[in-house]
Amino acid sequence: MDGNRGLTWPAPLVDAVVGLVLLAVGLVGTGAAAANAGVGTGRATYPLVVVAASALAVRRRWPLVTLGVVTAATTAYLVLGYPYGPILLSLLVAVYTVAAYLPLRVGAVAAGVALAALLTHVVVGVRPPGLFGAMPAAAWVVVPFAVGTTVRLARESAARGRVDEARRLADAERLRVAREVHDVVGHGLAAIHLQAEVALHLLARRPEQAEAALTAISRTSREALDELRVTLTVVRRDEPAGERAPTPGLAQLPQLRDRLAGAGLPVTVEVTGEPRALPVAVDLAAYRVVQEALTNVLRHAGPATATVRLQHAPTGVTVEVTDTGRGPVGAPGAGHGLAGMRERVTALGGTCTAGPAPGGGFRVSARLPVEEAQ
Repeated sequence: MDGNRGLTWPAPLVDAVVGLVLLAVGLVGTGAAAANAGVGTGRATYPLVVVAASALAVRRRWPLVTLGVVTAATTAYLVLGYPYGPILLSLLVAVYTVAAYLPLRVGAVAAGVALAALLTHVVVGVRPPGLFGAMPAAAWVVVPFAVGTTVRLARESAARGRVDEARRLADAERLRVAREVHDVVGHGLAAIHLQAEVALHLLARRPEQAEAALTAISRTSREALDELRVTLTVVRRDEPAGERAPTPGLAQLPQLRDRLAGAGLPVTVEVTGEPRALPVAVDLAAYRVVQEALTNVLRHAGPATATVRLQHAPTGVTVEVTDTGRGPVGAPGAGHGLAGMRERVTALGGTCTAGPAPGGGFRVSARLPVEEAQ
């Protein structure tokens, strides 16, 4: 960012250059304009040109003051009977600046006052051009005002667009983080809840078996916290995401299977096709679909078993989770997880379906496309 500033001229320097350029044009071109019109120059001609051009050096710092000074100098120049010439370029720049950098109402009032002052030379002055001179004089105010207003509106629209895009990206990032936290916390708490129920059931009669359940709770909570910490590094940028745990993916399915087996849900994993490295987003989405589907089985299916099928193909990967439980998930709030799965998959161009399995139980299937390597 600092480098970009170094390549951009400061506004005061740009304004000073504009003033110097128009001053040079005025000093050189005013005499030629007078000769072409058959009008001589007077003692006030060049001082007025100098005043009008010099005022532009502060045009963006004090746009109304600049327009007032330039309008006064230009009006005096025309009332004294000097011909249209380069001094009108200074007026053009001053009107444009007011329109481009001030609110529309303020700019319109200022430009209207400037136009009224400028038109006094049409009826008052050494050589008044009459009403036929009103239109060309008005054009030096109306045209730059219209251009400046257009530029200002375009700049404001671009700024609003940048703000809207930043807000959209922030909302999308918050939604992504919320979805990740839901998947991690929901799965971890579901497993811990069932393991705690087992421990409480066994504690009085078989305390030695309750110890195994408590050990599983400790392991599950630690793994869930590590995964949650990795997820939240998107918010906390002060430490690398891979410092304590890898980004979840299909490679972690064995650990997920073991964790759920400890919670009382036997899971079978079947893999077909040739496994290959998947893009991080696809790998994470596939894992989250399996995790959320198995968490729903754990919560809602009752005593059941589950099967996870992974099918690798050159154009994508398909994951399917079926269970032998009670059938459709009907518990309150279960739809949020399914909706999150669909959003995650469709965002990557895939498809996701969920519903009763043909042989009973529930079935979740998702296909995630992967571009073929060239």
